[in-house]
Amino acid sequence: MKQIPWTPTSGFALLILALLASACSPAAPATSLPAETAAPQASAAPATQPPPAAPSNQGPLTVFEWSGYELPEFWQPFADQYPDVKVDFSFFADDAEAIAKLQTGFEVDIVHPCYSWLGQYIDAGLVQPIDTSRLSNWPGIIPELAKLGEVDGKQYFIPWDWGYETTLARTDKVQEVPDSYADLWDPQYAGHVSIYDAAESVWVVTALALGLDPYSTTPEQQQQIKQKMIELKPNLLNYWTDYSEIVQLVASGDVWLASNAWNDAYVLLQEENIPVEYTTPKEGRLGYVCGYVITSQAKNLDLAYAYIDAAIAPQSMANLSNMYGYGAANRDALPLTDPEVVAALELDNPDILTRTYFYQPIDAAMRDLITGIWSEVKAAP
Repeated sequence: MKQIPWTPTSGFALLILALLASACSPAAPATSLPAETAAPQASAAPATQPPPAAPSNQGPLTVFEWSGYELPEFWQPFADQYPDVKVDFSFFADDAEAIAKLQTGFEVDIVHPCYSWLGQYIDAGLVQPIDTSRLSNWPGIIPELAKLGEVDGKQYFIPWDWGYETTLARTDKVQEVPDSYADLWDPQYAGHVSIYDAAESVWVVTALALGLDPYSTTPEQQQQIKQKMIELKPNLLNYWTDYSEIVQLVASGDVWLASNAWNDAYVLLQEENIPVEYTTPKEGRLGYVCGYVITSQAKNLDLAYAYIDAAIAPQSMANLSNMYGYGAANRDALPLTDPEVVAALELDNPDILTRTYFYQPIDAAMRDLITGIWSEVKAAP
């Protein structure tokens, strides 16, 4: 979903929901996060726990990241605590690339995947369980998000960022702001639509536009989705691949409707005083959550725990929200978040949860099917 700060990764409003409603969300349907009213397990270290002892291995620490998340503002407590430890960043464009590279033997300590791909990392033996008692900031993590990373009673994934994908509309170019993904196919927008060049993202949007469940389709429905994807092509200016690219296209007026746009694109366009609306389609904004895992071959385990703990610290998380407009997994970051960001993205609206369609885990076979169909669609005249 997301590629760079928004980022395979978000309408959730879980941050606000957990704060205002003590994490008591309603029972989750197939398209929402699992409800979880309990706080993270008591094994978590208290917030006042002193810093861990200096790690036995002095690095360098290696982090496999989305471009843009290497900024020190997102892990400053680690730099302060271990000023002599070098952090080496490598970057990937999506989770498929990250998994493929790790399977070739590429060695790193930490990776930043999105939740819908977690099962494939685990099944491939690429990651190890995480001892949350070693994370002093773990008690602040929103319980619903924490639950996502738990598999067979073990915590593999530390949620960090969440965000939306939805349609950005140039309000001075369209007669009426779209209220459905199906509006992307309206002939009046011919040549002025751009959609994210990601197979799963387009698959989900198209299925929802057809009134189908993207994660439970028959072979006949799969062909229906494929045909609908092809029918969008006359409306497309291009397939966008980079958040800066879609910001420029919307700002120039070439694109009137940008599908699967991330929070950061909206924030940046607002800052440039471009007349845009971040829509809430009747099908729901798409939502995703991403976070950190420790690889099974990590050479710097102590440093990996220290880095993740620094990344989920309240100020680190608030910096993420304030700079990119994404939601923070640590609920203690909310008081430190710019009120304008909170208002612009409806982070204080608990009802946003019920209007968000969350990406779900799918197996490798289904991903291969979707990717194959997407390749055929792009090659079609």
